[in-house]
Amino acid sequence: MPENQCNIDSPLAFIYKEIDGIHVLLDVYLPPDDDDQQSTQQLIQYRPAVVYFHGGGLTVGNRRSWFPTWLKSRLSAHNIIFISADYRLIPPGTGYDVLADVKDAIAFVAGDLNVQLDQELADLGSGSRFRIDPTSIGVAGTSAGGFCTYLCAIHAVPKPKVILSLYGMGGDLLTDQYLAPKAQSFLRGREMLDPAQFSDYMHPFSNLQSTSDSPLVYHPQSYHIPGYPANPRMLISCLYLQLGVALDYITGQHEPSLSVALRKAVHTEDLFDEALISDHKIIFPQFNFTSDWPATYLIHGTSDTAVLPQESRNLHSLLSKAGVEVVLEELPGREHSFDYQPGAELENEGSFDNIVQFFYRHLT
Repeated sequence: MPENQCNIDSPLAFIYKEIDGIHVLLDVYLPPDDDDQQSTQQLIQYRPAVVYFHGGGLTVGNRRSWFPTWLKSRLSAHNIIFISADYRLIPPGTGYDVLADVKDAIAFVAGDLNVQLDQELADLGSGSRFRIDPTSIGVAGTSAGGFCTYLCAIHAVPKPKVILSLYGMGGDLLTDQYLAPKAQSFLRGREMLDPAQFSDYMHPFSNLQSTSDSPLVYHPQSYHIPGYPANPRMLISCLYLQLGVALDYITGQHEPSLSVALRKAVHTEDLFDEALISDHKIIFPQFNFTSDWPATYLIHGTSDTAVLPQESRNLHSLLSKAGVEVVLEELPGREHSFDYQPGAELENEGSFDNIVQFFYRHLT
């Protein structure tokens, strides 16, 4: 799918960590000051913030990929600060690197960011009065970004007050979508992939460098498959699903293959033995639900072939049993990334408004 082409207001970019020889960044979108407020000296106002994590199967993308303009604009209208964060990608990263990064992103937003905003705005000569209220932070994510929000709910300090997950992965990782090798097309009717064409991204890696920024790139219309992804990272998450080894790459456990062990275990009549994932339990959201989990809004298309709707249904069930406030909105017939389709803003206006009201209620 082409990257969202809507205008994105110029954000303020900050490095929130340096690791593996790279800078990991986030963008801050401060709500606009009106003319009267810009013309006079204003006291600083501490406002809620929502940190957004992009999708891309954990393997591709950056903080400006698949940008949720609808969410940013609505939050800004409520004077809520919108932040979009990068995180290290798989491979060579693993879910543990993603966990470390999302934790550090939240800690930075709640800690050092205001000081850096003061300095940056002073250097720019800007009089923006808005700063982060560290006690009022929410998180949002689409697809793989939903997985990031769940890790924040479990591990981030401070704990987010509210979560939005659009067709988020991680509600149930113990399914054939992740574990079963596929013999025929399973995702939006796309052709099966040849692993030999992606050898650089197959374990063991020879010289794959850590990255938190892999932009979306497409072949031109003159290509034999017009608009086909030109960045191989855009396809490897599908390849891992096709091979039934996605959890090997998420956990980093290739030898012996975690996926092979789990593939057998989930198809027995016995109760699932959690000891099989005991070494990796902290990055399996479905085994970490507690009553202090933040209020959560889930939205999922019923025809999603990338992240099956059962994931959000399972999450909703587990959170409900834990006594957590949770909303599950299912959109009949919608596929993955429904919010980026032509006409999505008009078609989903009611849902989008409800989501932002949910945020506003829990953050203010």
